[in-house]
Amino acid sequence: MTKNRKTVYRIFAAAAIYLITMALPLTPTGKLAGFLLCYGVIGWDIIWKAVTNILHGQVFDENFLMTVATVGAMFLGEYAEGVAVMLFYQVGELFQSYAVSKSRRSISGLMDIRPDYANVVREDGIVSVDPDEVAVGEVIVVKPGERVPLDGTILEGRSALNTSALTGESLPREVEPGADVISGCINQSGTLKILVSKPYGESTVAKILDLVENASSKKSKSEAFITRFARYYTPAVVVAAVLLAVIPPLLTGQPFAVWIERALTFLVISCPCALVISVPLSFFGGIGGASKCGVLIKGSNYLEALAKTETVVFDKTGTLTKGSFAVSGC
Repeated sequence: MTKNRKTVYRIFAAAAIYLITMALPLTPTGKLAGFLLCYGVIGWDIIWKAVTNILHGQVFDENFLMTVATVGAMFLGEYAEGVAVMLFYQVGELFQSYAVSKSRRSISGLMDIRPDYANVVREDGIVSVDPDEVAVGEVIVVKPGERVPLDGTILEGRSALNTSALTGESLPREVEPGADVISGCINQSGTLKILVSKPYGESTVAKILDLVENASSKKSKSEAFITRFARYYTPAVVVAAVLLAVIPPLLTGQPFAVWIERALTFLVISCPCALVISVPLSFFGGIGGASKCGVLIKGSNYLEALAKTETVVFDKTGTLTKGSFAVSGC
């Protein structure tokens, strides 16, 4: 069962318990038991993340803020509000996870260029092995319809290579002995014998996949600013909430419970979760959306630069067309 599916089941179960607890004429003890059960179903993972993060020195994050705010609300007797806040937060987390998963699938679909095996010529004949196991200087055989697993130089054979997944060029590239070939291309016609010139870790396809997998590390200026902002903003919010809960009652003589409730409300309202999550998620969703349309963007910094683009120049029609031909009439 996938993580998202488990979360959906938990949300429905918690929502059902919440509605039943609200609707039934239960005693105060019964109401408390119902809300605690609901909170345990929907919020146990957030509390666990907050505790483990604190043990690792990461105190001020969204898990800590949500735990403090909701547990504080429960202690003040606002059971329904505390559970509702955690329930809505988990719904938001589910949508975020779904968006990220969808973007990852789009990127993976676009970059489905990793070869599954390589046919290596050895003493006991041609052996199919993982591309990682092929050494520089060995000879591999690529049959028609197979993907070139490693960079190298053609020793024997002539063929046409489909390089569209790497270069966007729709026209097949004709190759012959002595020509250099790069991994990730599809051999279309003849059988080729290729002398491997680079290990798989340094091949073209491995470098491209590495760029895609680490696209999120290339942050835009907006993401970098939000990260720095949250580093200082979150502790400041927590300190302000503590001061709000303590100072007014000491100065005015009002009950602490009133101001603790206001401090928790301030904590929830001021939580930077939406701001910290939405900016990186927007960029990642943009990269995933572009991948679904067949456009590979290697990082959010490039996506931000594209937003300011006014003129685009293409050097060949193959970049703009798919090169998929069909008979329209006869």
